[in-house]
Amino acid sequence: MDYLFSCTMIEFIHTHEIVIWWLAVSSIITFVATLIVVPLLVVRIPQDYFSHRDRQRSNYSERHPLLRGVLVIGRNIFGYLFIMVGIVMLVLPGQGILTIVIGLMLLNFPGKYRLERWLVTRPRVLRTINWLRRRSKRNPLILD
Repeated sequence: MDYLFSCTMIEFIHTHEIVIWWLAVSSIITFVATLIVVPLLVVRIPQDYFSHRDRQRSNYSERHPLLRGVLVIGRNIFGYLFIMVGIVMLVLPGQGILTIVIGLMLLNFPGKYRLERWLVTRPRVLRTINWLRRRSKRNPLILD
């Protein structure tokens, strides 16, 4: 049975070699991009963003409805794209879980703010976020 599986796997790799190379290259690019983008995004979070129990009003709500719709749809498309790439990176090199979390943060869904607050209140996550903020000479996040 093991021999049959390894023969089938080798056959699959030879048949889909170009796809596997593209997945590997996109995985490496996404890995490097997350190493650059995540710290930049963490530093840009307002200091008091998580100090409120309820979600503050989004800056999308003040824009023209058509523009707001395009922005929300664009964010959701990028969110789903990050989730799909993250799932692929669970088996290929890269930060699959981190990429999935970034995708979730881009999506709009009920309870998202509570999920974000719950994640940030984990001691290791908060310590890492505040360490990144200190390195960029930003004040630590304020939690209630």
